[in-house]
Amino acid sequence: MQHEAFLTRRYLAVFLPLLPTQRLVRNRGSAPDAPFAMVEKQRGAMRLAACDPAAHALGLTPGMALADARARVPDLAVFDHDPVADLNLLGWFADGCERYTPACMLDPPQGLLLDITGCEHVFGDAARLAKDVQARFSRHGLSCRIALGGTPDSAQAKARYAARAISDVPVEALDGGDKVHKALRRAGLRSIGDLAVRPRKPLAARFGQAVVVRLARLLEEEDPRITPRRSLPTIHVTQNFAEPISRTNDVLATIEMLAGGAALQLQERGQGGRRFEIRLFRSDGHVARLAVDTGTPTRDAALLMRLIRERIDALSDPLDPGFGYDLIRLEVPLAEVLANVQVGLETKIDTGAAAAALIDRLSVRLGAERVRQFHARQSHIPERAALERVAQSDVAKADWPKADWPKPVPGEPAMRPFRLFETPQPIEVTAGFPEGEPRSFRWRRHVHRVTRVEGPERISPEWWRHARGYAPGNGSLTRDYYRVEDNEGRRFWLFRRGLYDEIERPLWYLHGIFA
Repeated sequence: MQHEAFLTRRYLAVFLPLLPTQRLVRNRGSAPDAPFAMVEKQRGAMRLAACDPAAHALGLTPGMALADARARVPDLAVFDHDPVADLNLLGWFADGCERYTPACMLDPPQGLLLDITGCEHVFGDAARLAKDVQARFSRHGLSCRIALGGTPDSAQAKARYAARAISDVPVEALDGGDKVHKALRRAGLRSIGDLAVRPRKPLAARFGQAVVVRLARLLEEEDPRITPRRSLPTIHVTQNFAEPISRTNDVLATIEMLAGGAALQLQERGQGGRRFEIRLFRSDGHVARLAVDTGTPTRDAALLMRLIRERIDALSDPLDPGFGYDLIRLEVPLAEVLANVQVGLETKIDTGAAAAALIDRLSVRLGAERVRQFHARQSHIPERAALERVAQSDVAKADWPKADWPKPVPGEPAMRPFRLFETPQPIEVTAGFPEGEPRSFRWRRHVHRVTRVEGPERISPEWWRHARGYAPGNGSLTRDYYRVEDNEGRRFWLFRRGLYDEIERPLWYLHGIFA
């Protein structure tokens, strides 16, 4: 396998010089009749933030005061600059650019950066891929400049300054500030090519190490890599279409084929997926997403397809193929070790796997947060002995000590009630003598006379915890639990909180009801 250090990386930069104004035209459906600009308040004055081509042709530039612009172009139309809307549209285009590579990064306010290393072969080469990117932006009515480079900085600078070679890029690409740029130009250094032949130490001494580092990245001597807006998947499989498809059966058949391919790759790695994401790229640039989570690692393509069908059926808004999907991708962003199992005649039925499959189907249909289950914990405090969690949560990596559910003694009544109150409810108890058994208690305005009682079961506090109790005062108090039955045959679980040598007046609570 070729070491990553020897891979020649390739980056593609997209620069949208007229994004704010062309976004406005895109939203309105047509351009205003007069030259127009986007304005915003800067340093206490209204200034131009962006200009359309007609305003540029009349000599208007971003940063100009609105009063000066109107003096020059009286019929100038103005609109409020909305950088948030620009960023949202840029993110929408970034979603569409993920058809080329999963490693896509926003370069605000008007650019995108793509790591296309290893992705060029789909289009033949990097030049054809870049041509396809430019064509897609043109179809959306946006002017764009595309550039390729061996580092993100090189590609970005060439796209921003419309240069064919990095040596032609002006020194402003160093992003060192106006003072640095003016000083370089006064010294006769106007382009990156002029700086490339100069020794680096005097540059660092005069302008700072940051300028030298930026220069090395522009000259493709140092690759800082990009940080993709989404984490890169462990596995991804893609299917392109010469003609877009729109029939549901065709889409499902394609996803099934991709699921089989992902399952083979997972098997080769000895892994199983915990999350599967399907991206459906529409020919008009829209990207639809489907995600399926599983409680346990799996590479069963048939099971995955059942979950995907459930997910599609549960969508509040059905998938709209529009003019069709021209690319479908299945990704596995989360995978874990899954050992191979030999299935034979004597293999026992895995009831745990069957339960996990049911949980996955219910979670897909109803929502993961709505399917929950209890897990036992190593704690003798009743309310801490069980924990409710999302059924698909990763129990194996939970941050609390786990335990097995206590097994009941055959023929003996249950030690714990079927229903346990989340917060023990205060009650008034009449006892035979201090720290004696309860004879009656009042709960919810009704008096229950105790006919049978068993206890006490003494539970000491967890001295290492400093949580407060249910009643005011110190929470580190002993509890005496009693199982009682009233004169109507109903059975309750009561406890006295605190002993007389711990607290002046112990309080009683009802903690649960037996079935």
